[in-house]
Amino acid sequence: MRDLRIGAVGFGNRGELAREAHRPGGGAEIVAVCDVSERSRAEARGAFPGAFVTGSLDELLASELDAVMVLTPDDQHAATAIPALEAGLAVFCEKPLAISIDDCGRILEAAHRTGSRLYVGHNMRHMPVIRLMRSLIQDGRIGEVKAVWCRHFVGNGGDYYFKDWHADRSKSLGLLLQKGAHDIDVIHWLAGAYSTRVQAIGALSVYGAIDDHRDRSGERAEEWFSLDNWPPTAAEGLNPIVDVEDISQMNMVLANGALASYQQCHFTPDYWRNYTVIGTEGRIENFGDESGAEVRLWNRRHPSAAPADETFIVPEAEGGHGGADGRLVSEFLAFVRDGGATETSPIAARNAVAAGVVATASLRGDGCALPVPALPPELVGYFHGGQQAPRRRV
Repeated sequence: MRDLRIGAVGFGNRGELAREAHRPGGGAEIVAVCDVSERSRAEARGAFPGAFVTGSLDELLASELDAVMVLTPDDQHAATAIPALEAGLAVFCEKPLAISIDDCGRILEAAHRTGSRLYVGHNMRHMPVIRLMRSLIQDGRIGEVKAVWCRHFVGNGGDYYFKDWHADRSKSLGLLLQKGAHDIDVIHWLAGAYSTRVQAIGALSVYGAIDDHRDRSGERAEEWFSLDNWPPTAAEGLNPIVDVEDISQMNMVLANGALASYQQCHFTPDYWRNYTVIGTEGRIENFGDESGAEVRLWNRRHPSAAPADETFIVPEAEGGHGGADGRLVSEFLAFVRDGGATETSPIAARNAVAAGVVATASLRGDGCALPVPALPPELVGYFHGGQQAPRRRV
């Protein structure tokens, strides 16, 4: 079969996913790139010689493509994904699916209406540590899941999220959604159910007191990132607008009765996620989240803190996010050709956004528990059924 012809919209900090999809002679080729930045367009010309490079979405969609990768900032996902779906193209949409529940619904409805295939880039479902924990749960090693706790230490938060558009709630809504959408989705996946009620509190505890700001719109994160940028209170050159929380705590009630919590802090010295999953017959917890880290299991009674009853090593893997980026893109390319079920899910992606959006409303309100709106059953059935609209084979 010929290589899939892929267009990428956005070639900034998320451009590595387009590079990952560029596999000339191996199944796919980036043949078109759209970006409003001249710098990004120049970089795309260097990365993909011979590709059509433009600043116009309409021009990109008018070129001969099989699929589009939406790698724009989050607030532009709906405005990009919907026209691509309506053009009959398969769409890879980076997470979060959108920054509002309404925009998520519009994207899902466009995919349903047109029959165009929609894939959402929740790469953590392909991370070895998460897959290891899920396999232990599915094998019944801890019984029925009743609780999931996640602590997210975002040690690079000051550089990654407070020096560009992420710090502006009009562009990201907030980091409980933007950064947390990954973890909310994983919590739902490990527990086997979606959130029905959520509650949150949070604050702008550190970065709001810093008055050194500048416009970095022409820069890349790697140009200002350094582990020497410490302590957080000494951060310089923050985004001109900083109005998102740098610490937040979220509680969730899931549809199956399980309870979950998610804590996120952007001024810790270390950068990793710690998941604890408690079932009716034991619990598991990860110590580190990269290759070589440990997932420990306790399934006997102990009088106090005790060594794990079993320890599992996270498998070695190469590539971004523990090899997850490569597996994510490979799954997307196979999905473009053949359709069918995938590890990621547009419904799960929407429900992660919905939980994050409602939790942010709780956080910025009075901290009360609020209901998470459900999707229409016909949409749920369509996407859970593998998007089975007839499509040509490519």
